[in-house]
Amino acid sequence: MRRATVVGVLAIVLSTPAAAQQVEVTLNEAIQRSLQAQPAMVSARGAVRDAGAARRVAYGAFVPSLSVSSDALRNSTARRDPNTDVVYPPGYSYSVGLTASLTQFNPFRRLADRSATSASVQAAEAAAVNQRFATTLDTKTAFYAAIANEELVRVAESQVRRAQQQLQISVEKLRAGSATRSDSLRSRVDYGNARIALLEAQANLATAQANLGRQIGLEQPVRAVPDTILPPLPDTAALRATALETAPLVEQAASRARAAGAQVISARSQYLPSLTVSYSNNQNSLEAPWHGLGNYNETFSWRFGLSWPLFNGFQREQAQVNASTARDLAQANAADARRQINAQLTQQLAALATTYEQITIAQDNLAAATEDVRVQNERYRVGAATILDLLTSQASLTQAQVNVVQTRFNYLIARAQVEAVTGRTL
Repeated sequence: MRRATVVGVLAIVLSTPAAAQQVEVTLNEAIQRSLQAQPAMVSARGAVRDAGAARRVAYGAFVPSLSVSSDALRNSTARRDPNTDVVYPPGYSYSVGLTASLTQFNPFRRLADRSATSASVQAAEAAAVNQRFATTLDTKTAFYAAIANEELVRVAESQVRRAQQQLQISVEKLRAGSATRSDSLRSRVDYGNARIALLEAQANLATAQANLGRQIGLEQPVRAVPDTILPPLPDTAALRATALETAPLVEQAASRARAAGAQVISARSQYLPSLTVSYSNNQNSLEAPWHGLGNYNETFSWRFGLSWPLFNGFQREQAQVNASTARDLAQANAADARRQINAQLTQQLAALATTYEQITIAQDNLAAATEDVRVQNERYRVGAATILDLLTSQASLTQAQVNVVQTRFNYLIARAQVEAVTGRTL
């Protein structure tokens, strides 16, 4: 009763409208969807935009700030113009003004800020590339997991068929008197275990497809459409040399080190004087500005200021120490990033070569296990082998089928991890 209930519940779950309307995606479609849906990618693209805006602000510091003003004033009493001694009746008076200023003109600081923001943009772009390959790795992992679990369901189904056939043979031999009751009981247990394995494989498949749906931004299970061609082992001879220079993690750390170095120069520029230049132009009249500015009284002014703080409570010294500390840390992180990429690449390349060789070994083992089961079946039919020999051979065949699926999955994941480390598609 309990087993029937479990099977019934699973059948209901698998027959829901969500499963009936299951979406199918290829690997490229899944990657493109995930790059648009994953919050980490949205955050990385936003960081690039923020860094670009900060760089525009640094460039804008070389351009004077401009402001335009205009106002109208209503007088309730007569007003005497002090310049012309003319008395004006109550009415409106208008004024327009233009102000331009270039403050804190310290060329060394602004040049350093521009270099720092440019390096920050490069760091953000490298971080976005790194996040893109990390998201691609997560998507490929979910995609290949869905494919692997679908293949494992087929392996479990073939295991159930073999166990069912073996149970039928054991029962027939028991009726003919050529087998013991223990043979049929062992076959029945093996058949039950095969059905349990099938249920677990189906549940794992449902979970993998749901995870793939979430990864690509869908609220339903998604079936991964497998590629029938297994990608070959890539040429990794020149991969290490280029990875140590162009890997996104290395570029990001190097850009941050350059930005930190520019901040040191910016902090040192506080010891230099700053020049402030401003210009103001104001015009006043009783006529509205849309009638023309010909009769407006103009006043303008230029202002030049020099500021050179000689002592500010060691705040400049603190800023310089903080900037130098951040620079040293950024340079250490940049050097460590190269070592990290070198170590990861060594590990991943070894795993890639190992998993590729394991595929051939697993396929050879599968061929041998298949032939062994065929031989044991014939020997059991004629009474030359025991049921234990046959069950052992069938278990070895099932494990060989699982190993073929797992080694292919491991190879594809190892290949994706190499791509994530190097920041390039193999």
